[in-house]
Amino acid sequence: MKRVIIESPYRGDGYRDTADNIVYLNRCLKDSMRRGEAPFASHGFYTMFLDDKVPLERDIGMAAGWAWMQVCDLVVVYTDRGISQGMKAGMQKAAEAGKTVELRQLYRQSAD
Repeated sequence: MKRVIIESPYRGDGYRDTADNIVYLNRCLKDSMRRGEAPFASHGFYTMFLDDKVPLERDIGMAAGWAWMQVCDLVVVYTDRGISQGMKAGMQKAAEAGKTVELRQLYRQSAD
């Protein structure tokens, strides 16, 4: 199984946006598992006990997530809901670590 770091939006403009992003993250994780991967999403895990709205706690959580970058096989960025600043930072860390970054969508966009 490939070890995959999942990047998707977390923080939204309000409670509803964040809640929708968490639902989306769960769908991304399920998609990854259906592909035979072992996904890890630090923003889904560390926010269970760190407050993303507290800058120091957000920074600690992001640093801890990036520590996993050294042992992952792939970084997957799910783009249906856009690419947030945190996702861009994760993509930059992946590039610095020499990791492959793959863009994915759960929902196909029409060509019109």
